[in-house]
Amino acid sequence: MDSSTILYNQLQAAEPFFLLAGPNVIESEEHVLHMASRIKSISTKLGLPLVFKSSFDKANRTSSKSFRGPGMIEGLKILEKVKITHDIPIVTDVHESIQCEAVGRVADIIQIPAFLCRQTDLLVAAAKTGKIINIKKGQFCAPSVMENSAQKVRLAGNSNVMVCERGTMFGYNDLIVDPRNFEWMREANCPVVADITHSLQQPAGKKLDGGGVASGGLRELIPCIARTAVAVGVDGIFMEVHDDPLNAPVDGPTQWPLRHLEELLEELVAIAGVSKGKKSMKIDLTPFRD
Repeated sequence: MDSSTILYNQLQAAEPFFLLAGPNVIESEEHVLHMASRIKSISTKLGLPLVFKSSFDKANRTSSKSFRGPGMIEGLKILEKVKITHDIPIVTDVHESIQCEAVGRVADIIQIPAFLCRQTDLLVAAAKTGKIINIKKGQFCAPSVMENSAQKVRLAGNSNVMVCERGTMFGYNDLIVDPRNFEWMREANCPVVADITHSLQQPAGKKLDGGGVASGGLRELIPCIARTAVAVGVDGIFMEVHDDPLNAPVDGPTQWPLRHLEELLEELVAIAGVSKGKKSMKIDLTPFRD
Protein backbone atom coordinates (compact mmCIF):
# COMPACT_ATOMS: atom_id res chain seq x y z
CA MET A 1 0.00 0.00 0.00
CA ASP A 2 1.43 3.39 -1.00
CA SER A 3 2.01 6.22 1.50
CA SER A 4 -0.90 8.33 0.23
CA THR A 5 -3.40 5.52 0.72
CA ILE A 6 -2.01 4.80 4.19
CA LEU A 7 -2.43 8.46 5.20
CA TYR A 8 -5.88 8.62 3.60
CA ASN A 9 -7.03 5.57 5.54
CA GLN A 10 -5.64 7.04 8.77
CA LEU A 11 -7.50 10.31 8.25
CA GLN A 12 -10.68 8.53 7.22
CA ALA A 13 -10.60 6.49 10.43
CA ALA A 14 -9.69 9.43 12.70
CA GLU A 15 -11.79 9.88 15.82
CA PRO A 16 -13.30 12.26 16.53
CA PHE A 17 -11.87 14.16 13.51
CA PHE A 18 -8.62 15.07 11.78
CA LEU A 19 -7.20 18.58 11.55
CA LEU A 20 -5.88 20.57 8.57
CA ALA A 21 -4.40 23.73 10.08
CA GLY A 22 -1.79 26.43 9.67
CA PRO A 23 -1.33 30.04 8.56
CA ASN A 24 -3.05 31.12 5.36
CA VAL A 25 0.16 31.84 3.48
CA ILE A 26 3.88 31.30 3.91
CA GLU A 27 5.20 34.58 5.32
CA SER A 28 8.70 33.30 6.06
CA GLU A 29 10.46 30.03 6.76
CA GLU A 30 10.90 30.99 10.39
CA HIS A 31 7.21 31.76 10.83
CA VAL A 32 5.83 28.53 9.36
CA LEU A 33 8.35 26.40 11.26
CA HIS A 34 7.26 28.09 14.48
CA MET A 35 3.56 27.71 13.68
CA ALA A 36 3.97 24.06 12.71
CA SER A 37 5.75 23.33 15.98
CA ARG A 38 3.07 24.97 18.12
CA ILE A 39 0.10 23.50 16.23
CA LYS A 40 1.61 20.00 16.26
CA SER A 41 2.17 20.24 20.01
CA ILE A 42 -1.50 21.08 20.57
CA SER A 43 -2.91 18.51 18.15
CA THR A 44 -0.69 15.77 19.60
CA LYS A 45 -1.83 16.63 23.14
CA LEU A 46 -5.47 16.29 22.05
CA GLY A 47 -4.92 13.17 19.95
CA LEU A 48 -5.93 14.79 16.66
CA PRO A 49 -4.15 13.71 13.44
CA LEU A 50 -2.65 16.88 11.92
CA VAL A 51 -1.86 17.89 8.36
CA PHE A 52 -0.08 21.27 8.30
CA LYS A 53 -1.47 23.83 5.86
CA SER A 54 0.05 26.91 4.26
CA SER A 55 -0.04 28.33 0.73
CA PHE A 56 2.95 29.27 -1.41
CA ASP A 57 0.91 31.56 -3.66
CA LYS A 58 -2.45 33.27 -3.10
CA ALA A 59 -3.39 33.61 -6.74
CA ASN A 60 -7.02 34.70 -6.32
CA ARG A 61 -6.66 37.77 -4.10
CA THR A 62 -9.27 40.52 -4.28
CA SER A 63 -6.59 43.13 -5.08
CA SER A 64 -3.48 42.95 -7.25
CA LYS A 65 -1.69 44.72 -4.39
CA SER A 66 -2.33 41.86 -1.94
CA PHE A 67 0.52 39.76 -0.57
CA ARG A 68 0.75 36.48 -2.47
CA GLY A 69 3.56 34.54 -0.80
CA PRO A 70 7.04 33.37 -1.87
CA GLY A 71 5.94 31.53 -5.02
CA MET A 72 6.00 27.83 -5.83
CA ILE A 73 9.72 27.06 -6.00
CA GLU A 74 10.73 28.79 -2.77
CA GLY A 75 7.46 27.91 -1.06
CA LEU A 76 7.82 24.18 -1.70
CA LYS A 77 11.36 24.25 -0.31
CA ILE A 78 10.01 25.79 2.90
CA LEU A 79 7.10 23.34 3.15
CA GLU A 80 9.47 20.42 2.62
CA LYS A 81 11.61 21.70 5.49
CA VAL A 82 8.51 21.91 7.71
CA LYS A 83 7.59 18.36 6.74
CA ILE A 84 11.02 16.95 7.55
CA THR A 85 11.74 19.06 10.65
CA HIS A 86 8.44 18.37 12.39
CA ASP A 87 7.57 15.02 10.80
CA ILE A 88 4.09 16.08 9.74
CA PRO A 89 2.24 15.73 6.43
CA ILE A 90 1.56 18.85 4.34
CA VAL A 91 -1.47 20.23 2.51
CA THR A 92 -1.19 23.12 0.07
CA ASP A 93 -3.19 24.38 -2.89
CA VAL A 94 -2.63 24.54 -6.63
CA HIS A 95 -4.18 26.90 -9.17
CA GLU A 96 -2.85 25.55 -12.48
CA SER A 97 -2.42 22.07 -13.89
CA ILE A 98 1.26 22.72 -14.55
CA GLN A 99 1.90 23.10 -10.80
CA CYS A 100 0.58 19.68 -9.80
CA GLU A 101 3.60 17.50 -10.53
CA ALA A 102 6.02 19.69 -8.55
CA VAL A 103 3.59 20.18 -5.67
CA GLY A 104 2.91 16.45 -5.55
CA ARG A 105 6.60 15.79 -4.86
CA VAL A 106 6.26 17.65 -1.52
CA ALA A 107 2.61 17.86 -0.46
CA ASP A 108 0.73 14.88 0.95
CA ILE A 109 -2.62 16.50 0.18
CA ILE A 110 -3.21 18.73 -2.83
CA GLN A 111 -6.03 21.18 -2.30
CA ILE A 112 -8.26 22.43 -5.10
CA PRO A 113 -9.49 26.00 -4.40
CA ALA A 114 -13.23 26.58 -4.26
CA PHE A 115 -13.30 28.78 -7.36
CA LEU A 116 -11.69 25.92 -9.33
CA CYS A 117 -13.64 22.94 -7.98
CA ARG A 118 -15.18 22.08 -11.37
CA GLN A 119 -12.01 22.56 -13.48
CA THR A 120 -11.64 19.13 -15.02
CA ASP A 121 -8.06 19.50 -16.28
CA LEU A 122 -6.88 20.71 -12.87
CA LEU A 123 -8.67 17.91 -11.02
CA VAL A 124 -7.24 15.29 -13.38
CA ALA A 125 -3.69 16.69 -13.17
CA ALA A 126 -3.88 16.74 -9.38
CA ALA A 127 -5.32 13.22 -9.30
CA LYS A 128 -2.50 11.83 -11.45
CA THR A 129 0.07 12.78 -8.79
CA GLY A 130 -1.36 9.98 -6.65
CA LYS A 131 -1.65 12.31 -3.67
CA ILE A 132 -4.78 12.84 -1.60
CA ILE A 133 -7.00 15.49 -3.21
CA ASN A 134 -9.06 17.86 -1.06
CA ILE A 135 -11.66 19.66 -3.17
CA LYS A 136 -13.23 22.78 -1.71
CA LYS A 137 -16.87 23.32 -2.68
CA GLY A 138 -17.33 26.45 -4.74
CA GLN A 139 -19.19 29.28 -3.03
CA PHE A 140 -21.50 29.21 -6.05
CA CYS A 141 -22.12 25.44 -6.05
CA ALA A 142 -24.80 23.16 -4.75
CA PRO A 143 -23.42 20.36 -2.55
CA SER A 144 -24.40 17.80 -5.18
CA VAL A 145 -21.68 19.21 -7.48
CA MET A 146 -19.02 17.74 -5.22
CA GLU A 147 -20.07 14.21 -6.12
CA ASN A 148 -19.19 15.00 -9.74
CA SER A 149 -15.89 16.66 -8.82
CA ALA A 150 -14.85 13.70 -6.66
CA GLN A 151 -15.76 11.35 -9.48
CA LYS A 152 -13.45 13.23 -11.87
CA VAL A 153 -10.57 12.46 -9.52
CA ARG A 154 -11.54 8.80 -9.23
CA LEU A 155 -11.91 8.39 -12.99
CA ALA A 156 -8.35 9.70 -13.32
CA GLY A 157 -7.22 6.72 -11.26
CA ASN A 158 -7.09 8.19 -7.75
CA SER A 159 -9.57 7.10 -5.10
CA ASN A 160 -8.01 9.17 -2.32
CA VAL A 161 -10.29 12.18 -2.42
CA MET A 162 -12.10 14.34 0.13
CA VAL A 163 -14.53 17.25 -0.18
CA CYS A 164 -14.66 20.46 1.85
CA GLU A 165 -17.50 22.86 2.70
CA ARG A 166 -16.44 26.51 2.87
CA GLY A 167 -19.70 28.42 2.71
CA THR A 168 -22.14 29.62 0.06
CA MET A 169 -22.53 33.15 -1.30
CA PHE A 170 -25.34 35.04 0.37
CA GLY A 171 -25.72 38.28 -1.54
CA TYR A 172 -22.61 40.11 -2.66
CA ASN A 173 -20.38 40.30 0.42
CA ASP A 174 -21.31 37.47 2.68
CA LEU A 175 -21.23 33.69 3.05
CA ILE A 176 -23.48 31.34 4.96
CA VAL A 177 -22.91 27.74 6.02
CA ASP A 178 -25.86 25.44 5.51
CA PRO A 179 -25.37 22.48 7.93
CA ARG A 180 -27.41 20.31 5.57
CA ASN A 181 -24.47 20.45 3.16
CA PHE A 182 -22.31 18.41 5.54
CA GLU A 183 -24.86 15.63 5.24
CA TRP A 184 -25.54 15.98 1.52
CA MET A 185 -21.83 16.09 0.64
CA ARG A 186 -21.49 12.60 2.08
CA GLU A 187 -23.09 11.45 -1.17
CA ALA A 188 -19.63 11.94 -2.69
CA ASN A 189 -18.71 8.81 -0.68
CA CYS A 190 -15.56 10.25 0.86
CA PRO A 191 -14.45 12.19 3.95
CA VAL A 192 -16.21 15.52 4.45
CA VAL A 193 -14.19 18.46 5.79
CA ALA A 194 -15.51 21.71 7.26
CA ASP A 195 -13.50 24.87 6.57
CA ILE A 196 -14.46 26.81 9.68
CA THR A 197 -12.43 29.94 8.89
CA HIS A 198 -12.95 30.77 5.19
CA SER A 199 -16.64 30.13 5.80
CA LEU A 200 -16.71 33.35 7.80
CA GLN A 201 -15.23 35.52 5.05
CA GLN A 202 -17.04 38.59 3.77
CA PRO A 203 -15.71 38.65 0.19
CA ALA A 204 -14.73 42.13 -0.98
CA GLY A 205 -16.68 43.43 1.99
CA LYS A 206 -14.03 45.67 3.50
CA LYS A 207 -13.39 49.13 2.06
CA LEU A 208 -9.79 50.29 2.10
CA ASP A 209 -8.45 53.74 2.84
CA GLY A 210 -7.53 55.35 -0.46
CA GLY A 211 -10.03 53.26 -2.42
CA GLY A 212 -10.54 49.63 -3.32
CA VAL A 213 -11.82 46.69 -1.31
CA ALA A 214 -10.53 43.62 0.50
CA SER A 215 -12.16 40.62 2.12
CA GLY A 216 -13.38 41.07 5.65
CA GLY A 217 -14.58 38.42 8.06
CA LEU A 218 -16.44 37.42 11.19
CA ARG A 219 -13.75 35.78 13.30
CA GLU A 220 -15.95 35.84 16.41
CA LEU A 221 -18.34 33.34 14.74
CA ILE A 222 -15.67 30.72 13.97
CA PRO A 223 -16.53 28.76 17.15
CA CYS A 224 -20.21 28.79 16.14
CA ILE A 225 -19.53 27.19 12.76
CA ALA A 226 -16.98 24.80 14.28
CA ARG A 227 -19.40 23.57 16.95
CA THR A 228 -22.10 23.02 14.35
CA ALA A 229 -19.82 21.09 11.99
CA VAL A 230 -18.52 18.78 14.71
CA ALA A 231 -22.01 18.14 16.07
CA VAL A 232 -23.21 17.17 12.59
CA GLY A 233 -20.29 14.75 12.39
CA VAL A 234 -17.75 15.96 9.82
CA ASP A 235 -14.62 13.87 9.33
CA GLY A 236 -12.16 16.74 9.32
CA ILE A 237 -11.75 20.36 10.37
CA PHE A 238 -9.85 22.85 8.20
CA MET A 239 -8.81 26.08 9.88
CA GLU A 240 -6.31 28.84 9.36
CA VAL A 241 -4.40 29.82 12.48
CA HIS A 242 -2.09 32.76 13.15
CA ASP A 243 -0.05 33.97 16.10
CA ASP A 244 -0.75 37.63 15.23
CA PRO A 245 -3.94 37.72 13.15
CA LEU A 246 -4.34 41.51 13.26
CA ASN A 247 -1.06 41.81 11.35
CA ALA A 248 -1.46 38.78 9.08
CA PRO A 249 -0.79 39.84 5.45
CA VAL A 250 -3.67 37.73 4.08
CA ASP A 251 -7.13 36.88 5.47
CA GLY A 252 -6.36 38.29 8.90
CA PRO A 253 -10.07 38.74 9.77
CA THR A 254 -10.73 35.00 9.48
CA GLN A 255 -7.58 33.47 10.94
CA TRP A 256 -8.06 31.97 14.39
CA PRO A 257 -5.66 33.19 17.12
CA LEU A 258 -3.02 30.60 18.03
CA ARG A 259 -3.43 31.44 21.72
CA HIS A 260 -7.03 30.16 21.59
CA LEU A 261 -6.43 27.09 19.41
CA GLU A 262 -6.16 24.53 22.20
CA GLU A 263 -9.18 25.99 23.99
CA LEU A 264 -11.39 25.71 20.88
CA LEU A 265 -10.18 22.25 19.88
CA GLU A 266 -10.73 20.93 23.40
CA GLU A 267 -14.36 22.04 23.19
CA LEU A 268 -14.81 20.52 19.74
CA VAL A 269 -13.41 17.19 20.90
CA ALA A 270 -15.87 17.25 23.81
CA ILE A 271 -18.81 17.99 21.51
CA ALA A 272 -17.78 15.21 19.13
CA GLY A 273 -17.60 12.84 22.08
CA VAL A 274 -21.32 13.15 22.80
CA SER A 275 -22.67 13.71 19.29
CA LYS A 276 -23.96 10.87 17.13
CA GLY A 277 -23.62 12.98 14.00
CA LYS A 278 -21.58 10.41 12.10
CA LYS A 279 -24.39 7.86 12.40
CA SER A 280 -27.57 8.14 10.39
CA MET A 281 -30.75 8.15 12.46
CA LYS A 282 -33.24 5.53 11.34
CA ILE A 283 -36.71 7.04 11.04
CA ASP A 284 -39.67 4.75 11.59
CA LEU A 285 -42.76 6.06 9.82
CA THR A 286 -45.10 3.23 10.77
CA PRO A 287 -48.13 4.34 12.81
CA PHE A 288 -47.27 4.96 16.45
CA ARG A 289 -49.50 3.43 19.09
CA ASP A 290 -49.07 3.43 22.86
